[in-house]
Amino acid sequence: MTEARRPTLRDIAAALGLSVNTVSRALGDKDSVSPKTRAAVQAEAARIGYVPNTLARSLVLGSAMTLGLVITNPSNPFYAQLISSIELRVRAQGYSLLLLVTDESAENEQRATEALLRSAVDGAVVVPVQAEWDHWRRVRDAGIPLVFVNRDVPELDCDMVGVDNERGTYEATSHLIAGGARRLLVLEEDLPITTTADRVAGFRRAMSDAGLKVKDDTIRAVPTKRYDSLALPWQPEEAYRFAQTLLSDRHPDAIVTGNDYFALGLLRVLAELGLAVPDDVAITGYGDHPYAAYLQTPLTTVRLPAAEVGTTAVDLLLQRLRNPGTERPRKTLIRPELVVRASAPDRQAITTDRRRRS
Repeated sequence: MTEARRPTLRDIAAALGLSVNTVSRALGDKDSVSPKTRAAVQAEAARIGYVPNTLARSLVLGSAMTLGLVITNPSNPFYAQLISSIELRVRAQGYSLLLLVTDESAENEQRATEALLRSAVDGAVVVPVQAEWDHWRRVRDAGIPLVFVNRDVPELDCDMVGVDNERGTYEATSHLIAGGARRLLVLEEDLPITTTADRVAGFRRAMSDAGLKVKDDTIRAVPTKRYDSLALPWQPEEAYRFAQTLLSDRHPDAIVTGNDYFALGLLRVLAELGLAVPDDVAITGYGDHPYAAYLQTPLTTVRLPAAEVGTTAVDLLLQRLRNPGTERPRKTLIRPELVVRASAPDRQAITTDRRRRS
């Protein structure tokens, strides 16, 4: 069997009686080609199934026209939305996207950096594991600009775009305190990353501003074992198991969780203990995942601007590619939004509801 030959510019040129140069300019949307000729070339290209040779084009342009995206956990709703927004932005700018997943593994991350170097991508948007960073120095020193997302690597002094996580938890905690909570508990992720540290800092600042003390056992890290796969998002089962023991002998006024999955497991524990939400214990989540508004007790949570983070990161990376070394690296934090629902209503709603009951 004869192997099918890939259609070329010469095939289009021969069919239309044009030069290869004219066909190339028409497909490249050059101004020197008339609209009629451009339309004819595009129609013939579609008819014969012509696909541009990106390798040859990259040699001509001096660019691979490909950006890398290194992500830790694509099944997390925040990162899923981030990937979508980045891909749309990249495609609109005429680039392709190379997606690499690390599963929060430093070893996988090192493999990802090798893949970026082999692929000769023009630049990369990266959610770093933050365990090590020498391999990212190699990528940067190879002339590949980096934009870190949501987690920074200060040692490399690269651009960074993320969510203002400290502000997000500060607002959630302040909201609970304004609603009357005085004995607060935090259930956070056990990863040694800046996003977790920033959320804890936001909680501490809100407590300090309200004149409340943070005790040694107030902030608890849920031992997230990831029972099935590291790639899965934080599971409600992990918080459920942890909270069963944690709440058996204590009754906080409110609980701040580091993600909506923890809040989901916590709601079940409180129901089994006979504690009503929010009358006995108010709860806030973090992330505003799709199910948050549809729980039996809709979840008050912090909505994260994933799409805005993604597009901002791509725009900043493309700016670096077009104008390298024109300004100092930028750190951009985008403010999240507190979404108030029934699991921690505002003070006025609580007062009105109690008056109706009395």
